[in-house]
Amino acid sequence: MTVARIDVVERAEGGRLVRLAGRWTVAALATEMAAVARQLDGVAGLPGTTWDGMAVDALDSAGAMLLWRAWGRTLPGLLLVRPEHQRIFERLAAADGHGHMLAVPQSPFEWVIRVGSATIGFLRHLVDFVALVGQIWLDLLHLLRLPRDLPRREISANIYKSGVRAMPVTALVGFLIGIVLSYLSALQLKQFGADIFIVNILGLGIIRELGPVLVAVLVAGRSGSAMTAQLGVMRVTEEIDALATMGVPSSLRLVFPKVAALALVMPLLVLWTTAIALLGGMVAAQLQLDIGYGFFIHQLPRAVPVANLWIGLAKGVVFGAFIALVACHFGLRVRPNTESLSANTTASVVSAITIVILLDAIFAIFTREIGLPR
Repeated sequence: MTVARIDVVERAEGGRLVRLAGRWTVAALATEMAAVARQLDGVAGLPGTTWDGMAVDALDSAGAMLLWRAWGRTLPGLLLVRPEHQRIFERLAAADGHGHMLAVPQSPFEWVIRVGSATIGFLRHLVDFVALVGQIWLDLLHLLRLPRDLPRREISANIYKSGVRAMPVTALVGFLIGIVLSYLSALQLKQFGADIFIVNILGLGIIRELGPVLVAVLVAGRSGSAMTAQLGVMRVTEEIDALATMGVPSSLRLVFPKVAALALVMPLLVLWTTAIALLGGMVAAQLQLDIGYGFFIHQLPRAVPVANLWIGLAKGVVFGAFIALVACHFGLRVRPNTESLSANTTASVVSAITIVILLDAIFAIFTREIGLPR
């Protein structure tokens, strides 16, 4: 087996010629790796050096990586190699991202290109999302005309996975949030002798705002990501294409049950989490301000009009529907690779939480005159 060989020839007109010969493979370099690396370091990096690798008998990724590192992770300006060896170095440059072949001169209008690309990407997302919403309405009209096509099992399964199994974590978080909010409010109310107004603060804050938003964030991170991952895996494994081939409407069997289930279960989760959060607030109020549970329960309906409860439940319905729509939207956009699956799952959670906050702001604007004690 011919080992790797490096010959250096000084040119009369200046510069040097480095001839590479032999076998540059992991088997041939196993015992000479360190010595060859030191020899390469001694000749690499000098200007005016021509590298001639036409006499290399064999080259694998180990030998190519040894040369690549000696060249400073970029191809030298003067390099002669065989075409099959050239392709190995091109793959290294593409994987490393530092090859001079990949260097593209920056345009002075690069920011315009980036802004335009982001705008086009956003518009595509918007168009696809509107098309998905339109398809859901068409599915709803179809079910109103043919109720026997209602996917009851799929809806029931999604209610269980997104609702029942989310009850423990929402209860725990709601209870702790109620305790923290009550404790911090009590510290301030004590200074002004306004202890009884803790009922107003907890009731209005939790029932109208904090309860629905808190549940929406938890559901978006828990159930929304699961929905996106499920549809994404089905896209990767081509199950959605198989359903279309068999004539099964994927939107009716995959998307509509998720949207319907979350729209039904979210108000119930909001009611559940709100009650647990108020319980936590009552416990902290009793410990900090010595306000009894009976007084708290008796005062709550007077301090918080019932309209706030209806607003919170309405938020639950809207938040649930939009979380499911966003999750399904990104799940259907997954490409057949794991990187796209992870990226779309992350984007689904972030987008769902952002939309929930925007919708909450819209609710606050349109309901500013409703349910607030004067």
